[in-house]
Amino acid sequence: MVRSLIRAALLVVISASCALPQKYNGPRPPKPDRLYLLHATNLIETEVTEAREEKRKDDIAYVVDGASSPAKTPLAEPIFLIECKSIQPEKLQLYRLEVTKSGKREIVFPGKRRKDGPRPLHLTIKRLGEGIYRVEANEYLPNGEYAISPEGSNTVFLFQVY
Repeated sequence: MVRSLIRAALLVVISASCALPQKYNGPRPPKPDRLYLLHATNLIETEVTEAREEKRKDDIAYVVDGASSPAKTPLAEPIFLIECKSIQPEKLQLYRLEVTKSGKREIVFPGKRRKDGPRPLHLTIKRLGEGIYRVEANEYLPNGEYAISPEGSNTVFLFQVY
């Protein structure tokens, strides 16, 4: 009887400690609403810019100047940190960009009649603490240029997997 009471009390203590929120003690992004590549305890700021929208016949292209991003990672499934003030992390979308012969990065979405356009790659979003989120590519990314953008926005966070 005493053993079963001790076991029950121990289970209550263990389950209560598991339910307590854990305080995040890792690196913190220096600027809010910016994505940072996480390399161990180092944060590397992604390139942030606005993609230009260009209409091409029935298609819409989103174009960024420069052939490659200065924010680089060797990780095929990169991890990012963001402190959200105005960005909703669940609205972030990841796309692969093509590098053009003119030295620009772009993604082309076909017109309304065609449905063979690019699809966002999978991301996993995890809340770490007050306003801080871990954003992780949830699939293998081959070497190339990538952009993460909030849905409905032309703001892009650019990085390169090498």
